[in-house]
Amino acid sequence: MSMQKSTFNTRLIMSSLVISSLLAGCASTAKPNELDPWEGWNRGTQDFNDDLDKAILKPVAKGYLWITPKFVNDGITNFFSNMNDIGVTLNDFMQLKMTQGGMDASRFLINTTAGVAGFVDVAKMIDLPKHNEDFGQTLGFWGVPTGNYLVMPFMGASSPREVVGAIGDALMNPLTYTFAVAGGGVAVSAINAGAKSVDVTDTRADLIPTEKIVNEASGEDRYSFIKNAYQQRREYLLHDGNIPEEEEPQLEEAAATENKGATKTNFPAPATTNNKPGSAPVSDNSKHFLDISAPVKK
Repeated sequence: MSMQKSTFNTRLIMSSLVISSLLAGCASTAKPNELDPWEGWNRGTQDFNDDLDKAILKPVAKGYLWITPKFVNDGITNFFSNMNDIGVTLNDFMQLKMTQGGMDASRFLINTTAGVAGFVDVAKMIDLPKHNEDFGQTLGFWGVPTGNYLVMPFMGASSPREVVGAIGDALMNPLTYTFAVAGGGVAVSAINAGAKSVDVTDTRADLIPTEKIVNEASGEDRYSFIKNAYQQRREYLLHDGNIPEEEEPQLEEAAATENKGATKTNFPAPATTNNKPGSAPVSDNSKHFLDISAPVKK
């Protein structure tokens, strides 16, 4: 009973923090922005996420890096990346990218067998690249509009389409279903929660070098920097690097409006490897909290 009461109190406190943060954000914007109608909500939620990151995620990630040897860290990253390749492959086929789907399916089979359940990225050693496809891109491929920019608690930068996409990706991940094994017993539920915690911690740890660059480049308005970079990156991924000319001016105009009077910043495509002109972008990890790349200095 005491444990249940403690859990309830924890959830109540967390819910209160979220609501208070969001209300503060909504109150901070007197006039709605036509290009960003949910700006009040978004800024409040970003502040909440930043506070949560500073208080919990970042300290845990630093401790994880301190106690974890590099080869173990790389192995854990490779394992979850290999699990992600299942969803990448399914999204390849749903976007009618048959050749790419065959490559990503091969990646998964090779790394699962020769790579010891994915802890070793053998596919990379034989120049078989990892592609970045998710259900949000699949929805966009079939014409579903992205909707307004939306910052979600815990999830971060997103949009209505990407929220639905995240649910679809979760349904394609085998780790989502581990709770159903053995009737959802306590031990299995603990393993599932532990696996997700390790994935979150490992991902956050991998973002520490990028975070410093983003903080330095964003200037006074970190919110607008992340918003513009995220939207440009998603457009780049959706169109496999070949953004239609009619969409490029819209992105540039929105970025210029958001950053009026600020120092001009170039938002590049995600860092990639083994890319050829017109090919799909390649990335070692499909999902990141910040979900943006470091700016390029010219």
